Amino acid sequence: TKSVPSAPPQTTKSVPSAPQTDFMRISRAPAIYRPARERVHDDQEFLIPHDAATVTTQAKRCMDCGVPFCQSPTPSGCPLGNFIPDWNRLVAAGQWAEAVERLHATNNFPEFTSRLCPAPCESACVLGLYSEPVTIKSIERAIVDFGFEQGLIRPKPPQRLTGKRVAVVGSGPAGLACAQQLARQGHSVTVFEKADRLGGLLRYGIPDFKMAKTLIDRRLNQLRGEGVNFLTGVHVGSESHGREICLRDLKDKYDAVALTIGAEAARDLPIPGRNLKGIRLAMDYLTEHNRRINGELVSQPCARGKDVIVIGGGDTGSDCVGTALRQGAKSVLQLEIQPRPPSEQDPSTPWPYWPFILRSSHVHEEGGKRDWSIRTQEFLGDESGHVRALRVEKISSGELTLDADLVLLALGFTGSGAAFPELARTPRGEIHTDERFMTSLPGVFAAGDARRGASLIVWAIAEGRELAARFQVLFAGHSVLEKV
Repeated sequence: TKSVPSAPPQTTKSVPSAPQTDFMRISRAPAIYRPARERVHDDQEFLIPHDAATVTTQAKRCMDCGVPFCQSPTPSGCPLGNFIPDWNRLVAAGQWAEAVERLHATNNFPEFTSRLCPAPCESACVLGLYSEPVTIKSIERAIVDFGFEQGLIRPKPPQRLTGKRVAVVGSGPAGLACAQQLARQGHSVTVFEKADRLGGLLRYGIPDFKMAKTLIDRRLNQLRGEGVNFLTGVHVGSESHGREICLRDLKDKYDAVALTIGAEAARDLPIPGRNLKGIRLAMDYLTEHNRRINGELVSQPCARGKDVIVIGGGDTGSDCVGTALRQGAKSVLQLEIQPRPPSEQDPSTPWPYWPFILRSSHVHEEGGKRDWSIRTQEFLGDESGHVRALRVEKISSGELTLDADLVLLALGFTGSGAAFPELARTPRGEIHTDERFMTSLPGVFAAGDARRGASLIVWAIAEGRELAARFQVLFAGHSVLEKV
């Protein structure tokens, strides 16, 4: 199914006005998934995009409300400040090229966010007060897919160079957004990435069944065309030897340094039996699988034929469930320490807040099971030192023993870890910055998960854009860049 129209769109310089009653007669189109029995055997994207006619009709549901909570991060909505009603109206009018331009006015990488963001914008949609919200996420994906299909998304190199040099450490969404914004203003930007390939968490932490890695490569080509220089396999640390560059040396060679290294320090579970074989951190497991299916690593799927338990109920845990199923696990059980959420929106999170409600992932349709109110007490091993079971406490019914050959810990993250010990930290482990995003080392700045803690991809991009705008003020005394 094609997600975008094949004919050139109508063009106009203005944003058309929208009918005010279509939302009363048009129902929300549900997401379309590939059949579970089919998709569980491959790593292709599981979501089927809506066709162009459906997207156009869905865009007409936008109410053109007086106060569009969807595009404001306070109290919910989009941290990027996306002009959602504008591109809804443009798509509804068939003006797709203009919608592509309007979409990119605030978001560098909508092909990433439309696949990976949980869409707080939809929870904040005014239509959701009495009906189902607008399908903002699927409309966003259709617009950007159209833009690439029609060749509308091209490099935008600067007209002149400023002579300013910026080093960006980390090539995740925050780093790439910062790099692109700065390069378009004529600053010379070099991105340093410790891994062999670019993309950070997008490349190695996100399963292909959620986002194909070709989308990263396609966008990287645009950044290269805009003058961004990339260096892979280079580790920036506290010393200089081999392929490692000292942060202070980097600071001396560049006018500014941006640390966008993410929040890689995983929260562990230090209970009896933790040293047993077969207990792995979720991100290590996901990275191994991504490297293997993309030809970077030769190994056998480690979950094949095993009883797998995933501890942690968030997105990373869900990604582990889906990956284990695709590796041919015998069974997959996801454990959550929190109680089962209510089936209907809880009064503690009224509109437009992100609702506290039971959410099911596509992986639970594929065969992944889950249970709530489970506290793991001990890992039990066999005579060879390999995990064989978990002793857990189910808060409502006492202790249980659960069989497991592979345990994946998806308990969240505690900051950027041991990287750059010379920098001041917050009590939670993030790199401490002032109101300018500057760290305790003058000339070195931080943004994204490294500064605010593990969060949504839209926050990472927003922080990267914000940091680029602050650099522009530093260099030129004013900013012509959109921040958020």
